[in-house]
Amino acid sequence: MDVNGIISAIVVGAIIGALGRLVVRGKQHISILVTIIIGIVAALIGTWIASLVGWNETKGIDVLEIVIQVALAAILVSLYVGSAGRRR
Repeated sequence: MDVNGIISAIVVGAIIGALGRLVVRGKQHISILVTIIIGIVAALIGTWIASLVGWNETKGIDVLEIVIQVALAAILVSLYVGSAGRRR
């Protein structure tokens, strides 16, 4: 992976992570770095799931892939908030 791939992964991860946080109700006490990491992980797993189902080979914007990624980010944000709340 080159520098452009890393930068685009960070940008897409930040967007997916932010959208995932918007889906989850209530306040989340998560740093921006954790949001980006959750977004990157959700984007990678969502792309993998979409490729298994065959939804990543569409023309234009892959709406179903984005929906999967945002749903995964929301789940990961919820899990992180729940586990961080127990540690306090």
